[in-house]
Amino acid sequence: MKKDELLRIFSVQLRNVLSRLNMDYGNLQEIRLRINAPLMVVYDNREYFVSVKCELTDCIGDTFIITKNEIRETMEYISNYSLYAFEDEIRQGFITIQGGHRVGIAGKVILEDNRIKSMKHVSFINVRLSHQVKGCADFVVPYIASEDKKNIYHTLIISPPRCGKTTLLRDIIRHISNGEGFTEGVSVGVVDERSEIAACYMGIPQNELGIRTDILDCCPKADGMMMLIRSMAPRIIAVDEIGSREDIEAIEYVINCGCKLIATVHGNSVDDIKSKPILGRLVREKVFERYIVMDNKKSIGCVEEIYDARGTLLYRDNY
Repeated sequence: MKKDELLRIFSVQLRNVLSRLNMDYGNLQEIRLRINAPLMVVYDNREYFVSVKCELTDCIGDTFIITKNEIRETMEYISNYSLYAFEDEIRQGFITIQGGHRVGIAGKVILEDNRIKSMKHVSFINVRLSHQVKGCADFVVPYIASEDKKNIYHTLIISPPRCGKTTLLRDIIRHISNGEGFTEGVSVGVVDERSEIAACYMGIPQNELGIRTDILDCCPKADGMMMLIRSMAPRIIAVDEIGSREDIEAIEYVINCGCKLIATVHGNSVDDIKSKPILGRLVREKVFERYIVMDNKKSIGCVEEIYDARGTLLYRDNY
């Protein structure tokens, strides 16, 4: 059913090609459409072209070429023939569709008063598939919970792109909100700036984030963190991909209000984050009490190391 739900957003011809591919959709990560370029997919963490024979291939010859018509028809299906209704999302460069999948778009940007108003002549589409992996945080949660299992430590998840950090964050939120296994269930406020954590569709989360979770969808992280503190009284705030000066100021506000924080950031190690001019200060001041470092050397979603605030190694994956 999820496969059929996904395929409905593509043009009729693309739908036919994609449906004939011999692959497990559970391992499909991205489908990329670029005008006058080969149809491409990211499958099992590898990039492939799609041939005219509907096969995955590393060879660029004899591939299915995306035309202007395929792009136009696909955008019509994605927007249900009403791009205007998605103007706010298009302004940010993506549309979230049913199932929680995120459709990134690129084309000619329309400016108004030096701010992005909309986009036209869409010529590039990237469909990033949403995969909720329930249970992927099972072994992680005990490391970020206090000994009495009633409190959560300020936690930073460090990961390069495409290593599963958002998937891990999502499952940590679900654990904490439901009170599964190691902690009492507590209220969690999620600022989902890019609709990737909860993947809300028409305001309804497509991913399960727990019974005590409140979500601000498509809201800038810095504004959202302060809004949640003032309005929803969460005990924990969760955000994805921090890094700006505004984010750091909001994080300090959250912590000073006595709220715990769980966040992710792009990086390769704790030292890598420490070297960043803005975020590094929080590391040096030992604001975060736990660091979870991820990679994809063995598989997507692999937790390589876990450290405490002093840099003491608490866990290492000896693969």
